Formats: sequence, structure tokens, C-alpha cells
Amino acid sequence: MKKKRIILPTDFSNNSWNAIVYALTVFKDVPCDFFILNSYEIGASGLSTKMAGANETRLYNLIKEQSDRELKRELEKIQGISKNPNHEFIIRSVAGTLVNAVGKTVYNEEIDYIIMGTKGSSGLKEVFMGSNTYKLIKEIDFCPVIAVPDDYQPDGKIDSILLATGYEHLFENYELKPVLNIAEHFNAKLWITHVGSLDELTSTQEASKLALEKRLKSINYEFVEVEKETSVNQTIQKVVDTDRAIDMVVMINQDHTFFERLTREPVIKKVTFNTTVPFLVIHLFE
Repeated sequence: MKKKRIILPTDFSNNSWNAIVYALTVFKDVPCDFFILNSYEIGASGLSTKMAGANETRLYNLIKEQSDRELKRELEKIQGISKNPNHEFIIRSVAGTLVNAVGKTVYNEEIDYIIMGTKGSSGLKEVFMGSNTYKLIKEIDFCPVIAVPDDYQPDGKIDSILLATGYEHLFENYELKPVLNIAEHFNAKLWITHVGSLDELTSTQEASKLALEKRLKSINYEFVEVEKETSVNQTIQKVVDTDRAIDMVVMINQDHTFFERLTREPVIKKVTFNTTVPFLVIHLFE
């Protein structure tokens, strides 16, 4: 099995630690290179004197040192719980925004997944993590992101995965790969859930559904129709809540998804902030 390459962004909060534990638990039997990445920014002071320049450099060095120190500490904690000799950990401390730091790493290191925490609670750090996760999903549209709610306790198994779709697109193999890899590895069942009006599908939707069946030969799957509640996000949360066995929600993010046209609702954003189980977002290469 080819080594997976995974970025674990951290701001050293409980929230990001929880996502790291999730990644290590779920991928415990998979050979992986994990990039533990912390990004830091220096706010411009607005003073253009030499003095300010010197202070800025001093501040920069302090923050850089702190980032390196915290990363080493994080690595020690990780090595305390990772028992797989095929797990390799690379720590990266990068100046600049999180989006730029992650984007560059994805690009240079051929990353398979970004796994990070998300939380809708009102603690400042949690809001920071939640909005950063969404920012990453929005900006880095060339790598799948798994958003992990911070009170989620993984048991190391993924038995059933919900793929929410409006059948708005003819899926290509490479687009489905991130979810099929997980389904195959865990021998998980894929519930393909069509959220929307239960009337007739259009011919485009029918074609998409048929194409999907062809792509899913290798795994156990079932099609489910769900009548839309007040919003797509609420419908998805309801399915997850009534069926406690769902271990992951997956959505394919296109610029103008069927969902968003239908509902004027930023579905991906809402699910990112409200999900109670890990949420995998796959992007289309359009």
C-alpha cells in the first residue's frame, strides 16, 4: 500500500490535538508521512522607524522560537501514542498565513489529506479553528480536507460513510478516490444520500447516478433518498443523528453546487461548523 501523506495543522489547542489523535487512530494501520504544521504571522506595527524594524525582527524570532518549541513538544506527545513504525513525522514551522503554509506544503509534498479540527463553540480559539478550517476548504481546492469536531472520539473503525449528493455531476474516478480509498481500507459501507425533492430525477441526475454505480463496483454501497428538511445542512445532521452508526460525512465541493443553487445555502460552510462526525470535503477539478 502506497504511503499516505497527511498534513495535520496545529495551533497547539485541544481542538487541533483532538484532530491529530483522530488521524493517528484512524490511520493506525496505514503507512503514513504526517506533516505537523504550525503557521505564525507577525502583525505589522505600522511604525516605519529603524527601532520598529529591530523590534519586529526580535518579535519575529521570539514567535518563531516558540513555534519550534511547541512543535517539538507536540511531536513528543505524538510519539507517545503512535505505535506504527511505518508512521513518520515531519514538523514544519512556517511564517505566513495558514492557507499559504498549507497550500505550499500540499503542492510541494504531494499531500493526500489535510486533517484538522473544527468547532462551532464560542471559545475564541475554537472559532478560530472552525473558520480556519472553512477557509482551507474554500481556498485549497486541490486537496481533500477532513474536518474533525473537537468532541469526536474515534474508535479506529470507519464502518459507514454518508456521501451527500444532488447527482449534479458525472463523477470521475480520481474525484471519488479520496472517499473510495477510505471505504476500501475500512471495508466501510457507503450510503449515497440524495437530499432533495423525491420527485423524478432529471436526465442529467439519472446519468450521474448510473455513472456513480459503475464507479462503485469495488465497494459495498446503497442509495438513499432523503426528503429535504428546512435546510440541506439540517437534513444531513438529522440523518447522522438518527443513524448513530455514520462515521463520516462526505461532500463534493463544486463552485456552484446543485445544493447551493437549489437552496441559496452555503451548505459546505454550514456542515463544516455543525457536523457531529468527521466531514470529508473533496474538490472537483473543474
